[in-house]
Amino acid sequence: MERRSETLLITITTQTQVSSFLLVSSFHISHFLLPQTPTFSTPFSFSIIRTKQISFFFFFSLSLSLCLRPLITFMMESLPLETAEKIILRWDSTASEDARDKMIFSGDRDESDLYLQAVDEIQRSLSSVSVSEKVNSAIQIAMARLEDEFRNILISHTNPFDPTTEDEASLTLDPPSSSSSPKHPDNDENDEVSQTSLLRFNSDGAASSVTGSYRSTSSIREIDLIPCDAVYDLRCIAERMVSSGYLRECIQVYGSVRKSSVDASFRKLGIEKLSIGDVQRLQWEQLENKIRRWIRAAKVCVRTLFASEKKLCEQIFDGVGTSIDDACFMETVKGPAIQLFNFAEAISISRRSPEKLFKILDLHDALTELMPDIDVVFDSKSSESIRVQAAEILSRLGEAARGILSEFENAVLKEPSRVPVPGGTIHPLTRYVMNYISLISDYKVTLNELIVSKPSTGSRYSGDPGIPDLDLSEFEEKTPLDVHLIWIIVILQFNLDGKSKHYKDASLAHLFVMNNVHYIVQKVRGSPELREMIGDDYLKKLTGKFRQAATSYQRATWVRVLYCLRDEGLHVSGGFSSGVSRNALRERFKAFNAMFEEVHRTQAVWLIPDSQLREELRISISEKLIPAYRSFLGRFRSHIESGRHPENYIKYNVEDLEDAVLDFFEGVAVSQHLRRRSE
Repeated sequence: MERRSETLLITITTQTQVSSFLLVSSFHISHFLLPQTPTFSTPFSFSIIRTKQISFFFFFSLSLSLCLRPLITFMMESLPLETAEKIILRWDSTASEDARDKMIFSGDRDESDLYLQAVDEIQRSLSSVSVSEKVNSAIQIAMARLEDEFRNILISHTNPFDPTTEDEASLTLDPPSSSSSPKHPDNDENDEVSQTSLLRFNSDGAASSVTGSYRSTSSIREIDLIPCDAVYDLRCIAERMVSSGYLRECIQVYGSVRKSSVDASFRKLGIEKLSIGDVQRLQWEQLENKIRRWIRAAKVCVRTLFASEKKLCEQIFDGVGTSIDDACFMETVKGPAIQLFNFAEAISISRRSPEKLFKILDLHDALTELMPDIDVVFDSKSSESIRVQAAEILSRLGEAARGILSEFENAVLKEPSRVPVPGGTIHPLTRYVMNYISLISDYKVTLNELIVSKPSTGSRYSGDPGIPDLDLSEFEEKTPLDVHLIWIIVILQFNLDGKSKHYKDASLAHLFVMNNVHYIVQKVRGSPELREMIGDDYLKKLTGKFRQAATSYQRATWVRVLYCLRDEGLHVSGGFSSGVSRNALRERFKAFNAMFEEVHRTQAVWLIPDSQLREELRISISEKLIPAYRSFLGRFRSHIESGRHPENYIKYNVEDLEDAVLDFFEGVAVSQHLRRRSE
């Protein structure tokens, strides 16, 4: 760079070129002026404190150039016009095969600097009163050549973009979101712009291994897409093309080359060119994977790829003309940005269904997190359409989430299956709904912002007997989202109560209700977030309901069995004798045996999936059945055993019944006859 700086002191001839020279030179002397700034392996690898689009160093270099202009003007020599024309013509690719095969800026630095000086001389001559046709021809040849050189530098000096590395770095720098850390919403914090600490350091104080410069927002991570020497050459060429009226050609060349680079990066990130219609025709299973990939890719695109493209435009075009850097930036990224956001837009307007809610919330969280970065990267008037598109997609995603929740509630209420589940076990609808609302609780940070109104509920208000009743005044302290979750549980129970009526056996109907409401209670208790949202008061009501169902089951099953063990009707009196009627007692034992065997055979195949609940119900049955049978057997056994064939009537002892109760609710058929210990 020292040799190059000496050459430039001889060849630079205009105010604009002085600024360009000092823009690069200032990077080398900046650590003398700012001693706290760490040094790096390349001049562009450091943080720049930006005010809008123009860097501090550009202002510094421009001011310095004004101070040094008299000295530099004194040291420079102008080329004769005739010499300048010869230099231009020597590199005319239309007239020389040697000129076609070589690129000026790929060879000797002196040659490229001399060519730029020749262009400057031709440009100066254009301002004179008499301009020859030869000069006009020379400037056209020079601009065509500079256009080719500009394109070649852009193509040959583009650093490969590794989206995998950038993706990992982006995730490291990401602030937590509700979707990535749903269990810890307090971790969600808005990253504030830091005006002082813009670099990351290792524990030993050295700069981290992540190269490239950073904007003042911690999430944006800019990298150098083109080496600094090539950036300097591109700026020198751009200045001369713009000053000669070739702005459009310069922008077109830049945009076409850089857009191809962005497209290649998109392919590496797995971003496909899909129209909104293409996205909506995909199966949801395919879309789920694409949404996950899109979220990761969008963060890299906005925070690294687009931000770095914006930085490169500023380095090359900032100060060259009015908003040229922004025009080149939009020429490069507008199409890819629209392609990127079209995917999210297609999801936001697709057909709503319950299974889409959580991926839509993931998209909403990711886009919410990206919005501050989108506002920074696309901050100009010409890029307003990108900001507006992103904001509109975010709004539609929120509306889609609200609509899906409402449709889910309606689907739970009207789920039409009428075939009873075997054994009175947990209905698939119960599992699905409770798992669904457990996931909803994981997204409560986002949904509390989106769900702002409580559900419209209650038959007393609607007059519709097909809608359950819920008094909202009981939940005035609850958020709208909390009430929606309670409402979903209410309509689930309402639907389950309807399904229980399809059981012909009343005992099994009560067991079905008990199983399902108990499952609801356990799911609520098992999730701290869900339990907090539902509240202990309503949880107590649910607990009371499944206990009531258990009591109703026992009454429906065991009252008639225990009725056989009563004393009434067994005693006779009057005449010549009084006491126990042996025939009545025999009939009572036969009735008990038949009833118990039927209950045992039937209810062994019924199922209580929860082992603790199953054991509790067995204990409750035994506490009523075993003492009653023991007492009845103790009072009347002798009357049976003193007669003929007592084994036909007293078939079981107490231990036999205790063992038989252990067969209940296992969901497995047992032998038709109970095994008796007395055998």
